Amino acid sequence: MLPNKEGQQVPDVTFKTRQGEQWVDVKSADLFDGKTVVVFSLPGAYTPTCSSNHLPRFNELAGTLKAHGIDDVICMSVNDAFVMNEWGKAQEAENITLIPDGNGKFSEGMGMLVDKSSLGFGKRSWRYSMLVKNGTIAKMFIEPERDGDPFEVSDADTMLKYVAPEATAPVPLTIFTKPGCPFCASAKSWLKDAGLHYEEIALGKGITSRTLQAVAGAATAPQVFAGGQKIGGSKELQAWLASR
Repeated sequence: MLPNKEGQQVPDVTFKTRQGEQWVDVKSADLFDGKTVVVFSLPGAYTPTCSSNHLPRFNELAGTLKAHGIDDVICMSVNDAFVMNEWGKAQEAENITLIPDGNGKFSEGMGMLVDKSSLGFGKRSWRYSMLVKNGTIAKMFIEPERDGDPFEVSDADTMLKYVAPEATAPVPLTIFTKPGCPFCASAKSWLKDAGLHYEEIALGKGITSRTLQAVAGAATAPQVFAGGQKIGGSKELQAWLASR
């Protein structure tokens, strides 16, 4: 059975990170001492659930978590520094800190290192999230132990409800844009100024004006959606932002 380590200290390890062109040792104390931190750990960078939901949603909710007393949101995975850095860039995960547990020492110390040799992964972390206060584990959400890759309790929304039950999670935002479009650039700037994270879908590479027409009922960009509901173009976005 995977252990719940609430009330215990996080493992004291040194992480080999890559910052720019330099190797930089980061210790557990650097990440946790004197801070309130949310950690979510997952089986691997670029894997389906990790890339489509686990990391993106934590990236979306990081601002809300930080507004409610969280100093940092850390993604932990048994991958090397190069893989974690490239995955972070690909995911545009600018709101979280990606830490490579390359040798699995942190995951092992947490009792969360599991054997995924049947998938060719070797030793990887089980999926979980936790709240850490000054190096002490205050709360853990551990996925149930069964075959496959369960993803039921370690998600960002569950953590937010625990940290701040009264908080309202921001709705997922999607903006369709066209390369070189000044109105699209303005729309993205307004969203950033409002502190809102968004997914951008640019026309091209199979996404055409016909696709946009079919989805949004309009062929002009930008077109913005919030929580699956259409906001519209630039003017509608301005009105929506003003009404928040």
